[in-house]
Amino acid sequence: MKKAFSVFIITVALIFIYAPIILLLIFSFTSSRTMGVWSGFSFELYQNLVSKEQIRKIIIDTLILALLSATVSTVLGTVGAIGIFYNKKWLGKFTKTSSQIPVINAEIVTAISLALVFAVVSLGKSYVALLIGHIVLLTPFVVLSVLPRLKQMDGSTYEASLDLGATPTQALFKVVLPQIFPGIVSGFLLAITLSLDDYMITTYLRPTGFETISTYVFKALSKPRNSFLPEMRALSSVLFVIMVVVAVVLSFKKTKEKNR
Repeated sequence: MKKAFSVFIITVALIFIYAPIILLLIFSFTSSRTMGVWSGFSFELYQNLVSKEQIRKIIIDTLILALLSATVSTVLGTVGAIGIFYNKKWLGKFTKTSSQIPVINAEIVTAISLALVFAVVSLGKSYVALLIGHIVLLTPFVVLSVLPRLKQMDGSTYEASLDLGATPTQALFKVVLPQIFPGIVSGFLLAITLSLDDYMITTYLRPTGFETISTYVFKALSKPRNSFLPEMRALSSVLFVIMVVVAVVLSFKKTKEKNR
């Protein structure tokens, strides 16, 4: 009885989470401009993602911003996590606590604070300010992704490599990083997802005329007739499928490594 009840709860939870996404996938294959109205099977929305210059520019700008900020954040977050892990004194604990505060902090507080700082240093609303803002947002999440891998790592292998003649740098790149690589990849993917999804920091820091997917969707909701809002159904479907494929591949690799 308990097993049946737990299966029922899990099934309801999965339906609640994935039913809207499934509907989104279904309605991405119709050219209807009205959400929820089926006007025949069509690939028009997907074709518009490539053929319409404005949509193409928004997608490219968003992806470049996400890749740049996620790459820098992954490097900083990984280095920070390693420093926190190996610094057992008060500095490590203080840094760990400080890195967790931005995660639970309201994003609007971070956005306004950054906007004030950049106004003071004469950066204002610029691409550099926007990139730095995304890095500030993403880095703590990378730290949280890498730290558990460091805790699972066998610390004796690092010390053994030093005893065998490796320099600290060689031990870092040949022993530590390979063991925590899955955590680094997870942090990188999480950073890309958060950057693609971000609206608040992007709104406060983006330069005039620069649009990302999130800011464009918000603007399109106020003027749906003159926008490419229906095409966002197709774009969201593509992003979802890509993330599912990546998650499945990583899960398959992890299972394969365990079975060795």
